[in-house]
Amino acid sequence: MNIQKIVTAVDHTLLLQTSTWDQIKKLCDEGIEYNTASVCIPPSFVERAKEYTDGKLPICTVIGFPNGYATTEVKVFETIDALAKGADEIDMVINIGDLKDKRYDVLLDEIKRIKAVCGNKILKVIIETCLLTEEEKIKMCEIITQSGADFIKTSTGFSTAGATEADLRLFAANVGKDVKIKAAGGIKNLETAELFMEIGASRLGTSSIINLIRDTEVQGY
Repeated sequence: MNIQKIVTAVDHTLLLQTSTWDQIKKLCDEGIEYNTASVCIPPSFVERAKEYTDGKLPICTVIGFPNGYATTEVKVFETIDALAKGADEIDMVINIGDLKDKRYDVLLDEIKRIKAVCGNKILKVIIETCLLTEEEKIKMCEIITQSGADFIKTSTGFSTAGATEADLRLFAANVGKDVKIKAAGGIKNLETAELFMEIGASRLGTSSIINLIRDTEVQGY
């Protein structure tokens, strides 16, 4: 098992409603120490985290989170504000109701508008796989491929389930070659992290991996 490869794919995450600045600082310290891909934090902490980390670590935040049903205009404003405060990466949630209603053009337009604001900053699109049919997941693979977004992401971690092997295999089979995959939610052990990366995930959204890495260090790995 290549633990370093796993940890450098991690978006070290803390998105709980009860999150405090001391907890966010600890998350940032861990992200810097272990060289994680980023820390993924609530928008209200972005400005302080950017100043605190002083360029040592990418800052990721969430838009339309966790339900996705804010208007496009609100999501665009959230994105502009987050980027102005120093966010390096944006994880947005789609409007799941629009997907259920087959408003595919609306979904595509929203993602494209947010990507336009992001420019060369990374945009990941959360589709909340646990709430979707297989047909809907495949359709979102197509829409995200068309949109120019950088990643398709499984889950918020705030719904009924997180990433699964089946969903990641479905993504790998259906997204375009320029779209990367982020697995998030429910990644509780290194074996799952390794499997998800073998399937094709290049990012892992998790709050657990760093503690697991520390455990393996204690055990002499």
